[in-house]
Amino acid sequence: MVLEQGSAVINGPHQGAWVDTPSGENWFLHFQDKDAYGRVVHLQPMSWANDWPVMGKQGQPVLTHRKPGVGANYPAAAPAESDDFDESRLGLQWQWQANPQAGWALPSPAYGFLRLYNIQQPDDFVNFWQAPNLLLQKFPAPEFTVTTRLSFTPRAAGERTGLVVMGTDYGWIGLRKRGDDLQLVQVSCIGADQGGAEKEWAAVPMKSANVLLRARISAGASVRFSYSADGKTFVELGAPMTARAGRWIGAKVGLFALGTGPVSEFGYADFDWFKVE
Repeated sequence: MVLEQGSAVINGPHQGAWVDTPSGENWFLHFQDKDAYGRVVHLQPMSWANDWPVMGKQGQPVLTHRKPGVGANYPAAAPAESDDFDESRLGLQWQWQANPQAGWALPSPAYGFLRLYNIQQPDDFVNFWQAPNLLLQKFPAPEFTVTTRLSFTPRAAGERTGLVVMGTDYGWIGLRKRGDDLQLVQVSCIGADQGGAEKEWAAVPMKSANVLLRARISAGASVRFSYSADGKTFVELGAPMTARAGRWIGAKVGLFALGTGPVSEFGYADFDWFKVE
């Protein structure tokens, strides 16, 4: 079902469901497609006229309205976002890029971190669009900041790990083993779903394998990456990007660890926490 947008700011209201309450109120749930922010769910008041349902006001969606009368007051609640990785399983906010495999990740509640192994990238790898082991979650708000702390233990050259904003375009900031050296790099890719190549915007040498990484998402899904080597001061790195939706989904943000070829032993990255503000 598709509703008329009319003069409302809620574009493309579609795919709805009629809900009635025990007190006799009628409401309508529907999606709004917001590009990088995915499909946002709206609840509209609903009435009947000439045996036809009328959603919102005069058939147009409304942005604000009183809540349904359900006989009690309930505190506001939101899906989980941040994660201290203190549980033996991943939280419901996390989604793998593809069907997960045993051995990609090891939650370690005893130590309070999540270990991601630097799994070999697919043979046909062009960019992260082909990488199944990206651990992601949906954008939670129009503007937000994600920060994570990691410790990297690579085994072979080319292994890399970090923080990624993923969609048909994507960008990431993270650590990479280059020969015997460790680098902090910022990379982006335009048109990943069409086989676009990655572009490296910055690379700085790192003495420590422990670092804080940050992605700041501003209005319009604009993204800036930064890092902190001392845990206090953050330094922007690389170029800004605009997040784009994935295929039938919004953009996502999350973690990754990748290798480049066959190895006798996988390296790994330990993520202490993932904080969304």
